Amino acid sequence: MLEDRRRQHDGWQVSDRGRMLSTARSCTHAAAIATPCRGVGVGLRYAHHEHVLTGKPSIDWLEVHAENYLGGIALDDLLAIRRDYPISVHATALSLGSSHCLSIEHLERVAALCERAEPGLVSDHLSWSAVPPQHLPDLLPLPYTTKALDVCSTNIDRVQNRLKRQLLVENPSRYMAWATADFPEGDFLAALVKRTGCGVLLDLNNILVSATNLGRSATDDLIAMMGSLPVSAVREVHVAGHSIEELPAGVRLCVDDHGSAVSDDVWALVKTATEWLDDCPLLVEWDTNIPSFDILEAQAERARGIVTRDAEGPHALK
Repeated sequence: MLEDRRRQHDGWQVSDRGRMLSTARSCTHAAAIATPCRGVGVGLRYAHHEHVLTGKPSIDWLEVHAENYLGGIALDDLLAIRRDYPISVHATALSLGSSHCLSIEHLERVAALCERAEPGLVSDHLSWSAVPPQHLPDLLPLPYTTKALDVCSTNIDRVQNRLKRQLLVENPSRYMAWATADFPEGDFLAALVKRTGCGVLLDLNNILVSATNLGRSATDDLIAMMGSLPVSAVREVHVAGHSIEELPAGVRLCVDDHGSAVSDDVWALVKTATEWLDDCPLLVEWDTNIPSFDILEAQAERARGIVTRDAEGPHALK
């Protein structure tokens, strides 16, 4: 759901900012040329459109959630912003793990967005969210089994064939372990890369959240992941904040809510990841309790300070 409030009137949308746009068609924009995402970016949210459009903040690139930019004023803003910044498109609803097949209608809408915006990167999650005719507003986990590998491979192939480009697949946050699994997470992702030619979006906050909830070491899990994956397959890195919920019997649940600053533990994982990753773009996500843009810029600067600390060395993230 877009963050702005709109009212409908005779086929037009009227935004809180007083601009009008036909619901049947959007304004014509010059075709964009795909620009690679490099350095450190932040997630773009509707609350910050005006600031980015008018203030031209010093940020390397921006990432948007595909489902918030499939039409209307938000898409118009994105195409204007796209003239000044590289962007990536991060989908949340392709449901790559769904055994009921992809929604062709939704895939077509995401493809149309990518054709207009020409993002440097396109990604979605290693999860499922659809049981026709229902589409659930969650990124639900799947077991790392041979059958799930077959399903995900088929769906990723369909997406990449339609987009005519590589799709990055993000490791999920997990809250419990499946009783049955044929692969560790890193091996499952590596098998997807080998079968489909997809890339990997490595989410370091998700590694920390999963490890905390499963009673594991996040550093050990990251090292195992990087030991399984071809380094060239990791095309993007995410960091974000999380929260801790206190449950009965002294149980603490780590929740991937993207509603606060990146934790020191996640920054430590960034430092560890730079031992493998070279020239890989990094994104700071902040999706709930959205702060002012200057706070996002400060988080991006902290990331830049970490990943460029060895700028003259062979393992710097640039």
